[in-house]
Amino acid sequence: MSKLKIKAIIRLFRPDLSLAAGICVVAGQILAIGKFPPWLTAAAGFLTAFFISAAAIILNDYFDYEVDLVNAPERPLPSGLVSKREALWLTTATSLLGLASALYFGVAVLGLAILLWVIGVLYNWRFKQSGLPGNLMVCLSVASTFLLGGISTGTFWNGIIWVFAGMAFFVDLGEEIAGDAMDMEGDRKRGSRSIAITKGRRFAITISVMCWAIVILLSLIPLILGWFGWSYLVFIGITDFLLVFFSIRLLKSKTPGEGRNAMRGVYIGATLVVVAFMLGQLIK
Repeated sequence: MSKLKIKAIIRLFRPDLSLAAGICVVAGQILAIGKFPPWLTAAAGFLTAFFISAAAIILNDYFDYEVDLVNAPERPLPSGLVSKREALWLTTATSLLGLASALYFGVAVLGLAILLWVIGVLYNWRFKQSGLPGNLMVCLSVASTFLLGGISTGTFWNGIIWVFAGMAFFVDLGEEIAGDAMDMEGDRKRGSRSIAITKGRRFAITISVMCWAIVILLSLIPLILGWFGWSYLVFIGITDFLLVFFSIRLLKSKTPGEGRNAMRGVYIGATLVVVAFMLGQLIK
């Protein structure tokens, strides 16, 4: 196997997204129990989300083949570096590895992992062009990573976990809607009913910014309820500033490239939210 093909397979996994899913589960574990979990617990939780996420991401590229010929011809499948058959094999392998990791925790976590896997398949197969319903399916999957972290430690009803899941939901909802606004050319080709297509680019971006405003409000709940100390305020202040700054950049963007750059900034801000919560829980 050539180095070029290996690199293409790694790109197909989109490691940043799969790693983020795994880290969110571990973050959920830390937030639920107030300390770093046993290493085996952390590893099994991380691998569950990593591989289930990777399976959905690879399957996404499989079903997006025709669209990516327009939107992103440099991606592994449309470029020919990875075949569609190989993508299906990789989807199968990552699915089995994710479910096997979930089995370590028992029936509850395995059940949630299967549900997330099913949502991923249905989304890529039938609902990606549905607009808001498809966006909501993705956001529920993202938010569920934190709930999975709580379930894996036996603390599903921890309030911090649910606040964090809510923040993850609205961060991703904003990114999904904004992402559709950046991909309108290819989306029109596949008959998408995204908010950007049906209501316009400006309207979609405005909805995205409103979602991120909700995230800022949710980020204040731990302070109001006294869940974290003042150190958390420093981190969340920086995070909320970044969310506001890049939201304004997105509103002012004129091209898909400018919009995507602003979205990356929001993603960095959301990542800092994760760090802030974990640090607040570990050093409170």
